Amino acid sequence: MDPLGWRRPAPTVEDRLFRALAVLRVVFWVNAVAINLWNAENFQRPLTGVLVVALLGAWTAYVLHACADAARRTPLLLGLDLAVAVAALVSSPVLKGEGFQATVPGFWVAGALLACAVQYGVRGGLLAGAVLASVDLLVREEIGQANYGNVFLLLIGGPVVGYMASSLRRMAAERDRAQRAAAAEAERVRLGRAVHDGVLQVLALVQRRGAELGGEGADLGRLAGEQEAALRRLILAQDAVDPEGPGGTAGSADLAAALAALGSARVTVATPGTPVELAAHAVAELVAVVRACLDNVRVHVGPEAPAWVLLEAVGDKIEISVRDEGPGIPQGRLDEAVAQGRLGVSQSICGRVADLGGSAGLSTGRFGTEWEIVVPRGPRVGA
Repeated sequence: MDPLGWRRPAPTVEDRLFRALAVLRVVFWVNAVAINLWNAENFQRPLTGVLVVALLGAWTAYVLHACADAARRTPLLLGLDLAVAVAALVSSPVLKGEGFQATVPGFWVAGALLACAVQYGVRGGLLAGAVLASVDLLVREEIGQANYGNVFLLLIGGPVVGYMASSLRRMAAERDRAQRAAAAEAERVRLGRAVHDGVLQVLALVQRRGAELGGEGADLGRLAGEQEAALRRLILAQDAVDPEGPGGTAGSADLAAALAALGSARVTVATPGTPVELAAHAVAELVAVVRACLDNVRVHVGPEAPAWVLLEAVGDKIEISVRDEGPGIPQGRLDEAVAQGRLGVSQSICGRVADLGGSAGLSTGRFGTEWEIVVPRGPRVGA
């Protein structure tokens, strides 16, 4: 807890990189001072040279203060930083005369280069490196091997640092997502355990005792059983929730959780203990198929008739079984329904399964009715 707001937010990747860059900027300026003092006889305008180096020190101090806050690291600030580096390069022939060997700022210009790379990645590093390299070449009368090496380092160093900064940002984002997912999973497990140890056991007890008491107690037990089934479905559905969004993997859904939501006091749903990921379209179609089978049980067997749904993921196939204990379907009844234009079975069940590249088998008789739905986990299901 931080009621007074004294605790600062955790530093980001950019904050850490700019802190390291702040140290480098100071080192670059101290190096520029030392090199220019060592080669002081090369200046044609020494007093002006001292003023330029002092201004570079003042700008360094200002940039260190400004870049300490992420809100102040704007394109304008970094653009001005790059412009100061360009101006320092351009001042070299004026202060040292034609044919000079080393520029006045020297390696100090690398501070502006690295700042652009850290803030804007590969593109920022490449653009800043190209600008500084071009100006460095333009202010010289002759280009030697040493000058070529400096330009090459500017052109290659910016993109490399930019790539590393972008990679660190992606790694930090992935770490944060993993931590949030782990925390959410731990919380779901804790809540599920608490609900199971308390509410679900009480509802199960009420259901059993109500059935034993009969009358209004039986009705109360039935309601408790329905609420117990609904709560179990909710807990199971939470296992498929992605902390980053409602969809989990893009375009996919958990068939096991979707089928578990169809369970009730009269419908028993059995699914694997792990999620069964399929394309969201395929999951929606299979849920519609199972719902159509259950509607047939409710209409043709009875509103309170029990039904069982079993989901199995076997290798590259998905198998769904929907069974009831009704009187079965009379022989020829389905063909008669098609002739009468009633296409519930042929379209809602068989048609959907065929579109997914699977098959729907029917077993019926005095034992009841059972649909066996088999679909592949291949491209057609994911289409």
